[in-house]
Amino acid sequence: MRSLAAVLGLGLLLTACGSPAGDDGDGGTALPAEPGALVLRVAYTGGYVTPETTVSRLPLVSVYSDGRVVTEGPVPAIYPGPAWPNVQVADLHVGGVQELVDAALAAGVAETGDLGEPPLADAPTTRFTLVTDGETHVRDVYALDVTDGGYTAEQQSARDALTDLVERLTVLDGGTAAYEPTAVAAIASPYTPGDATLPDRSPVEWPGPDLPGETVGPGVACALATGEQATAVTTAARDADGLTPWTSGGQQWAVTFRPLLPDEQDCADLTD
Repeated sequence: MRSLAAVLGLGLLLTACGSPAGDDGDGGTALPAEPGALVLRVAYTGGYVTPETTVSRLPLVSVYSDGRVVTEGPVPAIYPGPAWPNVQVADLHVGGVQELVDAALAAGVAETGDLGEPPLADAPTTRFTLVTDGETHVRDVYALDVTDGGYTAEQQSARDALTDLVERLTVLDGGTAAYEPTAVAAIASPYTPGDATLPDRSPVEWPGPDLPGETVGPGVACALATGEQATAVTTAARDADGLTPWTSGGQQWAVTFRPLLPDEQDCADLTD
């Protein structure tokens, strides 16, 4: 299985000859001209998950034209887990970004052929988004990880190519740092006590905008922290776990934290 680490190394070698964003260089597909624009993303949509999960779920990987690659890192297998998600960022030279774009095209992200659909209910859909200079391609694959779905040989080959692309994009073998967001979405709901066998959690005063925030879905509210509030929320969340109650407006709230990625502006960007 090829890893993104190999592409990272290639990007360093291409420092002297990589094409700038928006230029197709030696015949590669032109990248978006806007600095730092989203180029390639793989994300899950749908599936049998709660409405809160639908809003707070992070993409598997997001690649930007300035070389940033944002992924969700490993999470400790403990309960309750940390409140703050382990979002990581790597730096990839634009030559490596070009390589990934060309690999995505070769894997069929811009194609529209039938990929089959296994007889399985409530599985997530894997959504591939590829943005080139002036064109956006979106390809959805239902239940991509289901290999025995009665596919034709052509469908299986196409699904295999997309599966290989996901593996290539999501294996980071070092060179990453914690992602520091400029905005944080707080997905809030009324707090209910957790497992009675666990020690009680002391309520923490909420350092962000008033909860619960704006409605973004059935029974789901989102408050957006920016600037100094985003910094305060990030710091507090890193000291909390998933069962920590947060006090705002005289009430206690359960909060799921979703750092906004570089191409996201507000809570509306988190909905399907």
